[in-house]
Amino acid sequence: MTVAEDCLEQVENDPTLLDQVITDDDSWFFQYNPETKRQSSQWVSPHAPRPKKARMSKSKVKTMIITFFDSYRIVHKEFVPSGQTVNQGYYRLVLERLRKRVNRVRPDITRNRILHDDNTPCHTTLSVSQYLASKGIAVLYQPPYSSDITL
Repeated sequence: MTVAEDCLEQVENDPTLLDQVITDDDSWFFQYNPETKRQSSQWVSPHAPRPKKARMSKSKVKTMIITFFDSYRIVHKEFVPSGQTVNQGYYRLVLERLRKRVNRVRPDITRNRILHDDNTPCHTTLSVSQYLASKGIAVLYQPPYSSDITL
């Protein structure tokens, strides 16, 4: 509750604060390989029964995407290569690519950007915190997870 009250106070003091915030989200996706209508079409005689269509099922390919967005649009997205673990080293490389992208697409917040991360262990490591501090990127902290909040 303290973190939420602090954020509310900051927004009241600076109404443009949320325009400077970039949030990230990591999500897992299964790859689907649906056929197009043309690919699944086949010739049958006029009196033949309609062909049965197989249900679309998810493949065994599972992909993670890391997406960064602001209050206007998606700023940067990356698909994590298959077999790659998202650890502090990999996440720092993602943050470096994000920083370069923000400099191109949102130059108005280059100096005053704020990163909002969740409490994933690779996001809160000392090396990631040091990297963000060295680049002058402020962090909007996420309150710790509580099952009481989700009810």
